[in-house]
Amino acid sequence: MKAVIDSAIPYVSGVLEPYAEVVYCEGSSFSPAEVADADVLIIRTRTRCDEHLLRGSKVRLIATATIGFDHIDLDYCAANGIEVVTAAGCNAAGVLQWVSATLALLSKQQGWHPSERRLGIVGVGNVGSLVEHYARRWGFDVVLCDPPRKEREGGDFISLEELLPQCDIVTLHTPLDATTLHLIDAERISLLKSGATLINASRGEVASTEALLSTDATLCLDVWEGEPNINLSLLDKALITTPHIAGYSAQGKANAAVAVVRATARHFGLPLEQWYPSEVQPVERRDIGWDEMCQSIVSHCDLVRESADLKSLYSDFESLRNNYTYREEYF
Repeated sequence: MKAVIDSAIPYVSGVLEPYAEVVYCEGSSFSPAEVADADVLIIRTRTRCDEHLLRGSKVRLIATATIGFDHIDLDYCAANGIEVVTAAGCNAAGVLQWVSATLALLSKQQGWHPSERRLGIVGVGNVGSLVEHYARRWGFDVVLCDPPRKEREGGDFISLEELLPQCDIVTLHTPLDATTLHLIDAERISLLKSGATLINASRGEVASTEALLSTDATLCLDVWEGEPNINLSLLDKALITTPHIAGYSAQGKANAAVAVVRATARHFGLPLEQWYPSEVQPVERRDIGWDEMCQSIVSHCDLVRESADLKSLYSDFESLRNNYTYREEYF
């Protein structure tokens, strides 16, 4: 058995070696020659898994240590008997804490309390649901947009066109697929309420760079079109600018590693289905008050410093991302 693993995935080094030949590669360096005789690929978003990479290979499993799957050609994999497993939900609490740090910073700089703001959440899955829970607890007036859930469940979801004009803050938490590519375009961004803030910690391509450059809204961005070659005018314009690390908590990364290792164990019958990295301490979710969160979050997620780092070191986007010191979750 052979496994080819993205070398930037933490905690997995040495885990599969007793059972497989293991090769580590940079995510952008996976090649058809390298994966030709591989049984499993363990990847992140930087590896595009499509016919070009996979044609003629032995690959039977692709396990991605990410919540998204837009970097994987699912149709090709299904047609060729390749199982695809994601780490859905792995970093939800990490993203929650990045969003919380964003809200705390906005509140401090703009001088408002949650009871004075309406928050729109676009995409109410693993991350969006956590944001909703805490936002309601903190006193925000919360409205929700999630067309797939509306179709499945009914409920109080509203359309994006209804949400944008009425919200002071809009936060995006959708996957990237054909329906969400440029979900925020020039027409929709023009619907934003005057003085609004747009937060994107989902995928860069969910919001058009051209649209973001055209708005007067306050922009808080963790994700960017064309990463790592990001638009410098947009970088200069945005208030919060981080290099796609919103979900980079120690526990989130551990959860992602667990997902890919256990998926590999299930698929190939390895005795690792209960594995968890010994270096990380799991954290139980707990409710936290707004004031306590605002007083404590900077010591866990200092967005002023991190934004300054990216603005000054934008050419090192991948290095900043790959060498990021993982935050410890605490709620």
